[in-house]
Amino acid sequence: MTARFVLAGALLALAAPAWAVNKDIERLQIQIAALQGQIADLQRTAEDNQREIKHLGETLAEQNAFLRKALQDRRTQDDALQTAIKEFGERMAELEERLQQPAPVAAAPAPVVPVPDAGSALGAPAAAAPAAAPPPPRELYSQAYADYARGNYDLAIQEYREYLRNYPNTDLSDNAQYWIGECYYSKGRYNEAVAAWEDLLRDYPASDKIPDARYKKAVTLERLGRRREALVEYRNVVERYPNSEAGRKAREKLNP
Repeated sequence: MTARFVLAGALLALAAPAWAVNKDIERLQIQIAALQGQIADLQRTAEDNQREIKHLGETLAEQNAFLRKALQDRRTQDDALQTAIKEFGERMAELEERLQQPAPVAAAPAPVVPVPDAGSALGAPAAAAPAAAPPPPRELYSQAYADYARGNYDLAIQEYREYLRNYPNTDLSDNAQYWIGECYYSKGRYNEAVAAWEDLLRDYPASDKIPDARYKKAVTLERLGRRREALVEYRNVVERYPNSEAGRKAREKLNP
């Protein structure tokens, strides 16, 4: 009996460590499963965060592109406004100078042309009616500018061209050619705008509108996707007219 008790005790002593080891393994398996679940949760969270970051990046890029376009449009509007203000100041100075000049002496009345009698007129061809005289240059120019300011670009182009047709060599002829380009630019007809400013550069090389015309030509070339040509014009303005307003804006284009 004593031997049996000793044997049973020995078997129980050997079984106890094996049971403890199984319990430890079971606890480790539970812990590993819990860690695997946590890792899976972290991976899902990381993927969700990556998707959110990507979405935020796309949204930020869209907003940035929109703001850059709005800024570019605002700069274009500011350029047109500054040019208009400069033009208005020039016109006011010229008007003030004209008002200070003495009034011209009234011209003598035109002689009365005798009207032939009915008998002498028989068989003679009817005299052609004289062509209507164009409006005075200042009136025609002011009307064209007023139509431009109201957004009547087609009418303004027509009036500026009429001005150039009748008064090609006045102190405002180069300005009229410049504003034809601005009208085309405002209509989004960029090729015609570039051609109008090139006409100004060719026909009025001494004009004080040359810096503005070259700068706006560069801006328009950039709108047309002709970036390399635009950079050449920007550098031309900076090098030849460094102290002008157009030179300052051209430097900003070269060094944004």
